Amino acid sequence: MKTVILEVASLDDAMDAFSRAWKTGKGEKAARISFATPELLWQVLTAKRWELLRALTGAGVVSIREAARRVSRDVKAVHGDVSALLNAGILRHAENGIEFPYDAVHVDFMLRVA
Repeated sequence: MKTVILEVASLDDAMDAFSRAWKTGKGEKAARISFATPELLWQVLTAKRWELLRALTGAGVVSIREAARRVSRDVKAVHGDVSALLNAGILRHAENGIEFPYDAVHVDFMLRVA
């Protein structure tokens, strides 16, 4: 199963983790996409975009029109969400559409006392 981990991590923390994995050769099998703050993560992963990811998980390459049909939404609105998810590196362009190349999503962050 190909999993993506969406996490909250500073740039330094993300680079340290990458460096350790590169040096040891014992990196995780899951891909990681890091956000600097929880607020940024939720700005990108709105409820509608989360619904879109659920519909695209394991679906392979689909057109934006097909993605809109799967979530019963307007193509123009889905196009805006797809653009935001592409810019965040969560979706990928494919030859005949877009792709969410993962079978599972894990969201990882911790809320700590201020």
